[in-house]
Parts: sequence; structure tokens; C-alpha cells
Amino acid sequence: MNDIRHIAIVDDHTMFRKGLAALINLFPGYRVLFDAGDGAECVRQLVAGAQPDIILMDIAMPGMDGYATTTWVREHQPDIRVLALSTMDAETAIIGMIRSGARGYVLKDANPEELKQAFEDLLGVGYYYNELVSRKILRSVHLFAGDQSKPDAPGHLSDREVFFLQQICSEKTYAEIAREMFVSERTVDGYRDALFRKLQVSSRVGLVLYAIRNGIAKV
Repeated sequence: MNDIRHIAIVDDHTMFRKGLAALINLFPGYRVLFDAGDGAECVRQLVAGAQPDIILMDIAMPGMDGYATTTWVREHQPDIRVLALSTMDAETAIIGMIRSGARGYVLKDANPEELKQAFEDLLGVGYYYNELVSRKILRSVHLFAGDQSKPDAPGHLSDREVFFLQQICSEKTYAEIAREMFVSERTVDGYRDALFRKLQVSSRVGLVLYAIRNGIAKV
């Protein structure tokens, strides 16, 4: 019986890509199936028939970036799990990859043990997030757990709160959201803090996941 799990690496830095492939090939039970320098090359490999279990996806790449490539994988190859691998730890980057379909997010300076754990969690429970994204929040919204129960109705939210949640799901900064809503940044902070309490979450990512699950924002 073949227990080898196959990994693909998509990153525009050749030396990093090749070094990472050599590292992963040392993990028992894992082999790198292919590596690609950008999203378009990854898509070509997949269309040609390559079927990795996990794709390690960089975000900032020329041409077809990590967001667009992850979206393509979600729409055309939904059984493949995408693990974002980036130097960016900003909430907007994390939110963007989650909305695109990534099931995990790991920084490039993570140690090999964390990367291997991410593989095991993706294959075992369907997602992996470290302290950047709360595992507790992900469990509570069942975003990747296949939960088919009816989502919580957002009827107790005001129209302004719903609009704020929709803006939060973009890559806009809080200052940009304030301008969009024609209010001060202090008022936007008030909306955010009130929703933290009302929805029992503690981060912007938690608000995004709530909005997605309740149909306030679309992936």
C-alpha cells in the first residue's frame, strides 16, 4: 500500500522553493510532486493531471498571485488542500487567503516541525492554523469542518454593523473603512469592539469568519 502524500510548492523564489522541496522530501511519508514559480505554472501542472494532496502557496507572486491561484484550486480542484506559506503576517493577508480557500496559514520562518504538523492537520482534520488564526474560532464557525447546520441568523445586527462586517472582509484598513462609512476612525473602532463583544470573537479574522458563515460576505 502506498502511504506517500504528495506536496506541491508554488513560490517565485527558486532557491527557497528548491530548498523547501529538499526539506519536505526528508519528512517520512511525504514527497514533493512538483514545484512551480507562479500560479499560472501551478494551474498548468494541475490541468495536465498532477494531483498533489497539499499545495504550499506563496501569496506575493508576479502574474497570477496566491489569492487568484488558491481561488482557482478551490473552484476546480476542491479536494486539494491549500496551505498558505508567506512572510506576511498582516490580518489582511490572512483574511484574503482564507476567503480564497486556503485551509491553513504558516509563516516562512516556521520551523520544520510546525510545517509537518500543518500537513498532518490538513490531512487529518481539514485545516491548520497557529496563533495567527484562532483554532477555537474556526471550530466555532465550522468553516472547514463540513458542518451543514443552519448558520446563526444575523438579524440582531444593525444595517451599519452588517455593512461594517462586509467592509472588514475586504483588504481595506480601518482608516479606509472609516472613510467608506463617512465616520471617524474612533467610530469604526467602536463598531469593531461592539461586534467583538456581541459575536464573542477577539480578532478581525473572527469577524470575517462569522460574516462568511452567515452569508454577510461571500468567499
